[in-house]
Amino acid sequence: MANLRRVRKVMRSMPTIEGAGVHLKRAFGFQHVPELDPFLLLDDFHSGKPEEYIMGFPWHPHRGIETITYVLQGEVRHEDSMGNKGVIRPGELQWMTAGSGIIHQEMPEGDESGTLWGFQLWANLPASHKMMNPRYQEIKSNRVPELFMEKGLKVRIICGEVNGIEGPVREIITNPEYLDVTVPPEEKFFHLTVPGYTVFAYVIEGSGHFDREKDPCAFEVEGERYLDPAGDCVIKKETLVLYGDGDSIEVTAGDRGVRFLLVAGKPIGEPVAWYGPIVMNTQEELKTAFEEYRRGTFIKHP
Repeated sequence: MANLRRVRKVMRSMPTIEGAGVHLKRAFGFQHVPELDPFLLLDDFHSGKPEEYIMGFPWHPHRGIETITYVLQGEVRHEDSMGNKGVIRPGELQWMTAGSGIIHQEMPEGDESGTLWGFQLWANLPASHKMMNPRYQEIKSNRVPELFMEKGLKVRIICGEVNGIEGPVREIITNPEYLDVTVPPEEKFFHLTVPGYTVFAYVIEGSGHFDREKDPCAFEVEGERYLDPAGDCVIKKETLVLYGDGDSIEVTAGDRGVRFLLVAGKPIGEPVAWYGPIVMNTQEELKTAFEEYRRGTFIKHP
């Protein structure tokens, strides 16, 4: 019998500005470490106003982490110190393992209507792999399997496996899973998860029940009781659901359906020393990284 995960916490994404002036909503970040270990940050950039994103994320370094950029609308142009250069288009993603160090830039552009929509997830690396050689994977939309299940359920498999179908991103240290799930109105989505792994869902469209046994209105959100102004207690868009332990989840869509990102990964359980775009295990390692960046010795790969 399945041991369903219960929702442990609900968090609303909060507006912030990053890069050279990009307006976005942060689902979780620095203040939530180590609650979502091995994940560090999830940003939702969604705007129909080019002035809110066009300045982008100019050249900056990363070390000790992986950054995963997934685009739904518009485009993100990128290039890095390894010589990679390209455009991430709708349905595509970039999975960048910074490892010992990479310097890159990401410059968003809207679609014909001026709309940009995408997500960036940061995943930590364990001490044993902080200084690994950088690795870069750009995944085109046609390489992401779309699984059409019974009753109209649809799952895009970016990383992980569903019904024997594996996503294109593989051999990642923390064995993550990254799914884009769409559930039609009033239908259910059941999915097995690895016990002991961190699992969260981020609602991007519609609404749903992520724990039928617990009234969402009873949840505390950043210290305040979760209660939708209309009194409807389903979990709505731009809200993150963090699960407790178990071997499966079950989501029931609301009357207009629900779409969410489902992410899971093996916790690292190590100290986190984090400043800006660099995440190490100790303050001394952080200091070394920034000193190397200033001296021009940050890049270790050929």
